[in-house]
Amino acid sequence: MSAEAIKTIEASGRRPPPGWAVGQRHLIDLMDRAAVEFARRATRPDGTLVWRTKWTSMDGTDNGYESFLSFPLFYLLGGGEHVHELARKEWNAIPWQFEDFGTVDREFVTGFDWFHSSESYTYIYYLALANPQHHVDRARALRYAGMYIGEDPQAPNWDEVRRMLRSPLNGSRGPRFVTTQQDWDYHRPILAEYLAPYEDMKGITSTDPAVKVDWTNDETFAEVLRLINERMTRGDVPLNLLATSMVTNAYLYTGDDKYKNWVLDYIQAWVERRDQNQGIVPDNIGPEGRMGELMGGKWWGGYYGWRWPHGARNIVEAACVAGGCGLLLTGDDSWLDLCRSQLDLLWSLRREEEGVVKVPARHGDQGWFDYRKPDPLYYIHLYTMSHSAQDLARLDEVFPERRGFEKLNPHWHLGKAGVCYPNAWFSYIEGRNPGYPETMLESTYAGICDKMNRLEADHSDPETRECYHFHALNPVVPEGLIQMSTGSPAAMYNGGLLYAPVRYFDPVAGRTGLPAYVAALVDRFTGEEVSLTLVNTDVVAPRPVLLQAGTFGEHQFTTARIEGGEGLEVQGRYLRVNLGAGATARLHLGLKRHVHRPSYDFPPGVAPC
Repeated sequence: MSAEAIKTIEASGRRPPPGWAVGQRHLIDLMDRAAVEFARRATRPDGTLVWRTKWTSMDGTDNGYESFLSFPLFYLLGGGEHVHELARKEWNAIPWQFEDFGTVDREFVTGFDWFHSSESYTYIYYLALANPQHHVDRARALRYAGMYIGEDPQAPNWDEVRRMLRSPLNGSRGPRFVTTQQDWDYHRPILAEYLAPYEDMKGITSTDPAVKVDWTNDETFAEVLRLINERMTRGDVPLNLLATSMVTNAYLYTGDDKYKNWVLDYIQAWVERRDQNQGIVPDNIGPEGRMGELMGGKWWGGYYGWRWPHGARNIVEAACVAGGCGLLLTGDDSWLDLCRSQLDLLWSLRREEEGVVKVPARHGDQGWFDYRKPDPLYYIHLYTMSHSAQDLARLDEVFPERRGFEKLNPHWHLGKAGVCYPNAWFSYIEGRNPGYPETMLESTYAGICDKMNRLEADHSDPETRECYHFHALNPVVPEGLIQMSTGSPAAMYNGGLLYAPVRYFDPVAGRTGLPAYVAALVDRFTGEEVSLTLVNTDVVAPRPVLLQAGTFGEHQFTTARIEGGEGLEVQGRYLRVNLGAGATARLHLGLKRHVHRPSYDFPPGVAPC
């Protein structure tokens, strides 16, 4: 990427910093320290988790990565260099540990579904943003993508003729067509609480489409396992669309069109399958490329499909993540249409129950069932990616009053990797929730305290620890601060990339993230303008900040204006803001979206260590 001139804007004059700025910097400092304590207690000197010595389940590998997933994300916010080092140490140690268990080979999961793989590999997308010049990371990214685009003979996952991934279970050893009792044993008690994966199993007499079967019963489980291997493990499923992020990751390193073309072609293949099924994305494509091939002709009933285990979520979410990749790669928001069409389909099937509008979450032999309130998550992500009138209209139709959006779940930090639902943030961006910054700071502080209490009280036997044991102990919970500072809902947890209108770099330290003592708050983002406040909480020394338009430099700043001052013509991807000692700058930045090739490259003059 060629160097470009960077315009500069000056802000001076000491003034008392707003409370949110002091609170944000304090929380960053706290997480810097808490990260060290968590790593000390959760890992051995070599970085491996203090955990079981034997593990046989397909599931669980992703949880190893997720235990430290927040570390590289926190570094992108402005966490210390030691956090970056710990993040890389864990990324190297966890594959080694699980390779010893047999679930990882060549540093990649041997064969599992993308619901779980997408959760873990978001980690390396954050590491790429942290340092795109890390040679080993780059080599891994290309090797991993090669397993999905047909370049790796040891991982023949891709069927080029049928434009499909050959199994829902895939990885470094290729498609996995047969699962065993050992693969499922750990989760059998959990899956017994889910609805039965099939309605035609022996012993099912209930007409309730949500009937359950007891996976802990050996005879019942044998029947479940047989049907899984007969019906579900050969062919393609919408869930595999989450692999588009892995291939997009390789493109962001290289700009090689072969990765871009694969992503777009694979999304298009699913668009065509939808169109051949009267607008409904089918959830199972057989080994010969035919819909319903192993399901008696049914378009429903596949692995992580319309019925089992989570239903519509797995179709909508995968389409949303893939559509975001398509938009990033082309600048064309029509790639989001696959997701839009399924949301519109579900909305068209809505019904009212006791005054509450609900949409179906599942489809089975008896039709649509399991009606629930629509989930704002996907509508918010669609709109913040596209900023199109049609996506805003969807939000307004389904959530006309945004009722309850302003409420922040006080226990959000207990979720996997400290995921923070974006409703309250979005309400703030729309001007409906002015108390959001203070509430978010308070809840983040509470989250750190809660996690530290749990960490210190943990005296469990490592040999009995659950696969998700460390999720509830990690006190590094930056996602709320990511929302505040970048104007983004944060990445969609299952494989989403981090799309934000603005990103920060420290031009003095030569790294990504907010410089020391600097706090940031985005309070408005319309698609054409970003409004944000930068605060230098240091009253002794100036602190320059470099702003980039878009996480991947895909956007362009058109103008910049400090409130109360004259405007500046920018017309570039970068803007330097020289914050004087103790200075506060409220900026209004004009934005032109998707005008540059997206890349992991750092701005000119910023060289990662």
